[in-house]
Amino acid sequence: MSGPGDRPAAVLFDLDGTLADTAADLCASANAMRDEHGLPPIPLAQFRPWVSRGGRAMLDLAFAHMDDEARAQLLAPFLARYAESPCVHTRLFPGLGALLDRFEALGMRWGIVTNKPFHLAEPVVAGLGLAARCGVLIGGDSLPAKKPDPMQLNVACARLDVAAASCIYVGDDRRDVMAARAAGMTSVAVRWGYLAPDDPIESWGADHLVDSAQSLAAVCGL
Repeated sequence: MSGPGDRPAAVLFDLDGTLADTAADLCASANAMRDEHGLPPIPLAQFRPWVSRGGRAMLDLAFAHMDDEARAQLLAPFLARYAESPCVHTRLFPGLGALLDRFEALGMRWGIVTNKPFHLAEPVVAGLGLAARCGVLIGGDSLPAKKPDPMQLNVACARLDVAAASCIYVGDDRRDVMAARAAGMTSVAVRWGYLAPDDPIESWGADHLVDSAQSLAAVCGL
C-alpha cells in the first residue's frame, strides 16, 4: 500500500468535510427551514460536526423536537432547498487547491467519491471550478451501494484504470476508512473534517492521520 515517499497512482477524496468546506451552505438551508417553523438559527459551529453524517443526521439536529416520521418528511424539502444554492459559501479547505495543482503538474490523477447525492455533488464540484479537472466523480446514489461498502471506490479505480492497492482515499468519517480498507486502499483521515466528538478519529484505524494539506502531501510522496 502507498505510504510516505511513494506517489500513489491516484488520490480519491471524500467531498464534504474533506475536500470542501460545505457546512455553511448546508447550515443556511437548515436554518431557513427552521425559520419557517418559527425556530431560531443553529450556530454553524454546532452544525458542522453533523454534516458528514448526511441529510437525515443534519435534520436530527435541526429538528430534534420532532419524531422520526415528521423529520423524514423534511428530507426532500431540505435537499431541494440546498440544491438551490449549494456553492455560495463553500470553499476548498486551506492548501488543498495548491495540492491539486501539484498533483496535476506531476501527472497524478485524482477524483471524488462521496455519499452526497450526485445531483448535489456535481454543482458543488462545478462551483469550485473542479469539474474539468476531477478524473472521476461518484455520488452516493451513483451505484447500488455506498460507503462503507467499497463499491464506489472500486468503480472509481476502474474508471481511472488504476489498481486500488496503489491508490489513497482521503476522508473525514469512519465510513471512509472502512470503505478504503475493504477496497484494499490506503486510508487517510483528516483532522480538519466534520468530526463527531463521540467518535474519535484515532479509533478509526486509518493508515494515516493528517492535520494539514502539507501533511497530506507528505503521505502522497510529495
